[in-house]
Amino acid sequence: MPKLRDFLEHPDEILPAVRMYLEVRRATRLPADPGLAFCYDILNSVSRSFAVVIQKLPTPLRDAVCVFYLVLRGLDTVEDDMAIPMAEKLPCLRSFHEKIYERGSRWPTYGKDHYNRLMAQFGAVVDVFLRLDPTFRAVIADVAKKMGHGMAEYIELEVETVKDLDLYCHYVAGLVGEGLSALFAASGLEDPKFKDLTDMSNEMGLFLQKTNIIRDYLEDINEEPAPRMFWPREVWGKEVEGLEEFKELKNRGAALDCLNALITDALRHVPTCFAYMKMLQNQQVFRFCAIPQVMAIGTLALCFNNGGVFEGEVKMRRGQTCVIFESVESMKDVYKYFREFAGTIGAKCQASVLKRDPNSRKTMETIEKIEELCEKGLKECGVPTNGAPADVSDQPVEWWVRLGIMCLSIGYFLYAWGIAGFRASLGVAPNPSNFLLDMMQRLCSLLLLFVGVIWVGVLGKRLGTPEP
Repeated sequence: MPKLRDFLEHPDEILPAVRMYLEVRRATRLPADPGLAFCYDILNSVSRSFAVVIQKLPTPLRDAVCVFYLVLRGLDTVEDDMAIPMAEKLPCLRSFHEKIYERGSRWPTYGKDHYNRLMAQFGAVVDVFLRLDPTFRAVIADVAKKMGHGMAEYIELEVETVKDLDLYCHYVAGLVGEGLSALFAASGLEDPKFKDLTDMSNEMGLFLQKTNIIRDYLEDINEEPAPRMFWPREVWGKEVEGLEEFKELKNRGAALDCLNALITDALRHVPTCFAYMKMLQNQQVFRFCAIPQVMAIGTLALCFNNGGVFEGEVKMRRGQTCVIFESVESMKDVYKYFREFAGTIGAKCQASVLKRDPNSRKTMETIEKIEELCEKGLKECGVPTNGAPADVSDQPVEWWVRLGIMCLSIGYFLYAWGIAGFRASLGVAPNPSNFLLDMMQRLCSLLLLFVGVIWVGVLGKRLGTPEP
């Protein structure tokens, strides 16, 4: 559950969080078809937020993307399960694309929790896969083949250089981007040329995967029975003997330098991601692609120069992700968010990194390029970028004022309705002869509570946090 304090400090995120909760609930309504019902049910289990985005896609693309995701999630489960002997894992990865054509075949129960259930009932995914349009099936099988062979190639190798990292990310995420582009083209929702945009599609995937690798340092390094290390030795090898040493506080400075270097490397993919998203025509497809990209730059901004990456889980606030999910509708929104988060990284770099971090100059150059692209894009969208001063009425109200008003509204509501003996606790007894007065107070309390929630949750903005 999100921390209550987050919502008290960011009350403008309350209603988006409620609406997102309702969206997630709607996503749990399953189709009548048993095979599709299992696919969407397990999708909700293994990736709740992604399930909501997928179900916003038009049919038949929606079902194809759902099956595509589950097939690749199955592959990923095999790769991630460090308890599988190599003699068993490697053949499974290399033949996965063939087995999805075998109706009724038995699948080993790899993985844990929901992933174990996915693999135990993977035959249901195969049944739905075999009912898809042949063009969709060909795309999914081709990507599964390339990904399985790529995973098998890297399963016993260490990521030595940034070039190695690019190739690994290509196998596990860039190919996903290529497959999605081919599915978009095959569905007729996007131009047929999208199936040929392999380089651009690859960079869309690389940006997301590198963000995950950066954020998941601690989870991967603590993996049992053996750690999973994707940070390239080229980046960290000059500082420590083993990547796990970054968990130690004495190595925090070197750890932050390497973290910032990897974030800077990930940001080099942003211009290509902009170019790709600008070409998308279908609104649902655009949102499907753009929301994860905005989430990625937001995560990188949070991780930059943040020692918490080496101590625990670092992720964006739930309410903040809900706001992004609701508000990203066009390239204008993408540019605004990227400009905001890039500015956050730039400010961190200038404030505390510039004198120590050897990569700070490169970081600032990368950030400045992204900000220039955002300014140019916003200008093309007709948005003024000269930063005109905001009207006084638009200034945010401090959180304690909003909290006080909310408490008064709730208190009056409890008083008017006499809930939990609230009137009695104040020494006020209800007067049966003033029934009309009591009803008027109750109606007024409902109106006041409603207005208070709207004002605090919608109009109240956290002090010092600009709207994107």
